[in-house]
Amino acid sequence: MKMKFNLDVEKCVACGACAVACMDQNDIDPAKGQTPYRRVGVLEPERGSGALRYLSIACMHCDDAPCIPACPVCCISKDERGMTVYDNTLCIGCRSCAMACPYGAPEYSENGRMNKCHGCTVRQQYGYAPACVQVCPTKALTLTPDEE
Repeated sequence: MKMKFNLDVEKCVACGACAVACMDQNDIDPAKGQTPYRRVGVLEPERGSGALRYLSIACMHCDDAPCIPACPVCCISKDERGMTVYDNTLCIGCRSCAMACPYGAPEYSENGRMNKCHGCTVRQQYGYAPACVQVCPTKALTLTPDEE
């Protein structure tokens, strides 16, 4: 069954729990210059409203992911749940996927290969929600079946 990430910006309070859970789940250390796959930012307030809204963003696992055809060695693909995943053993670090991604999701890592959110595929295989979804205290971030 294909799944998709959803964010209710009305519920997001920018606590950063999703980014911390991502770092913990994927052994990402910002002290070493590593960037978490999921980041939290502020959306510009609507003119005159003054109300702040926040955005938790990572790979969007696009239906027609532009990073897939951009990779010259075919290390990016879709899994059975619709997650855009990497086989980093094939990656040559050319950064073509990063250039093709409109969200800036693929990141160049210190090992000379690209990395990005994989939707906590192993957690999902065992029936668990991705780490970022699991810890969201307001349930602003969810993973639901794609009803296409």
